[in-house]
Amino acid sequence: MLQSFNSMNPSMELSSSLTPFSKKLSDISFSSSLSPFSLQLYPQPSKPKNLRVLAVAVGPSQELPRNSPQRLLKELAHRKKATAPRKKVPPKRFILKPPLDDKKLTERFLNSPQLSLKQFPLLSSCLPSSKLNTADNTWIDEYLLEAKQALGYPLEKSDELGDDNPAKQFDTLLYLAFQHPSCDRTNARHVRSAHSRLWFLGQYVLELALAEFFLQRYPRESPGPMRERVFGLIGKRNLPNWIKAASLQNLIFPYDDMDKLIRKDREPPVKSVFWALFGAIYLCFGMPEVYRVLFEVFGMDPEAEDCQPRLRRQLEDVDYVSVEFEGNKLSWQDVATYKPPEDALFAHPRLFRACVPPGMHRFRGNIWDYDSKPQVMQILGYPLAVNDRIPEITEARNIELGLGLQLCFMHPSKYKFEHPRFCFERLEYVGQKIQDLVMAERLLMKHLDAPGRWLQEKHRRVLMNKFCGRYLREKYLHRFIIYSEQVQDAYENNRRLRNPATTAVQQALHGLSYTVYGKPDVRRLMFEVFDFEQIQPKSV
Repeated sequence: MLQSFNSMNPSMELSSSLTPFSKKLSDISFSSSLSPFSLQLYPQPSKPKNLRVLAVAVGPSQELPRNSPQRLLKELAHRKKATAPRKKVPPKRFILKPPLDDKKLTERFLNSPQLSLKQFPLLSSCLPSSKLNTADNTWIDEYLLEAKQALGYPLEKSDELGDDNPAKQFDTLLYLAFQHPSCDRTNARHVRSAHSRLWFLGQYVLELALAEFFLQRYPRESPGPMRERVFGLIGKRNLPNWIKAASLQNLIFPYDDMDKLIRKDREPPVKSVFWALFGAIYLCFGMPEVYRVLFEVFGMDPEAEDCQPRLRRQLEDVDYVSVEFEGNKLSWQDVATYKPPEDALFAHPRLFRACVPPGMHRFRGNIWDYDSKPQVMQILGYPLAVNDRIPEITEARNIELGLGLQLCFMHPSKYKFEHPRFCFERLEYVGQKIQDLVMAERLLMKHLDAPGRWLQEKHRRVLMNKFCGRYLREKYLHRFIIYSEQVQDAYENNRRLRNPATTAVQQALHGLSYTVYGKPDVRRLMFEVFDFEQIQPKSV
């Protein structure tokens, strides 16, 4: 019966549930969308109570209509099956290797150039972890003279200099500065890591150099416009222009035309090389050479239209500035060649005068000077012992230090609207930059084998604003901040308002210590007084 049924239409599938057969065949009927057919059934001798008949035809399946939900579901399942993510096999260099034994590890560290210079620990920490090989020397022989000529350096090899001269390592660092992550030599671990460490240091060198320059060039300006000036000069969109002005684009892109590259292929290598270049120059020649390369080699113009700050409403500044700034806009040569006199009160006297206005002497002898200043100086360990030829110099420095401390704790809400420079903003600006540079140098010397990106993340986590303010509050120095009467109650009872103010005071203290005593005192404040690295034992 079923054979004859299948022969009718092989592509038809039927399922029918029948009640017990009746004696009349006319009571049984089938309806189908296909051609009608006759079906003959013969009753069995026994009478089953319930009978289920299944008729299945197997044959070539017809294509479902386009809008059929079954078809859409099948296509979706097929796509999911085809685009399932495959398990990626890690590159060989990321597969774990057995650790070196003690003897090989000792030889590796002792033969590393990073431990070769005891006189210059920071410079030594930025050297490659292993000696340069033949491929490195090939690049040096082929391209280094072109780079030195473009930057205005003598073409003789720096290896011929004496061991007590940090410029002896300039050829090695200059080579590493041009090995950006997209070049051929980036597969070598010692090259890739050393380049990233150089750009990590160089970005903070640039920020500090331009901050000092603009603070002295514009003694009445607030930090907001100065930050816009800095971004207009060394923002990543403008860096390819400076590289092209110095004719260094062929060393960065030897096989491509820089002007035809899209931004995402052009800007990251240029930024990496630019930062690393100034890291190398700072390590070998110091900050004056950084100014020369910025303004002479790359031709940066602080008065250019594209790096001017946007127009804003300026507060009227009726207070005096120091005599050396009055009617005199300093050039980069004045900042780069300046040397403080032998009997100077401060490590950076002109920068101190640019940040602490002369009118601060009107606050000498006020309540804060008598009540709060002794407690602040005791917590910070001031004044430091300095051997001066004349006792009057020590006394004058301590007076100026006290006025600078009062300025560090002077919130803008107190006097800024009548006297724009009588607040901690300018000291905060330079303090933030020197704080970044000191921490970068610390991390480089502490983690010799760490690449630049790891150091960058570590640097960011240590110097987060909320942590800087917390270190100040742990010393209970936030009690001495001078607010106006209108915001005093709000800041005391609102943590969201108070914490940014304590962070700014913390950075202003670093700026004051840098201008008065120099970079060593910033290290003392950060790592001994405030314990930025959180490694000192805590009192239980």
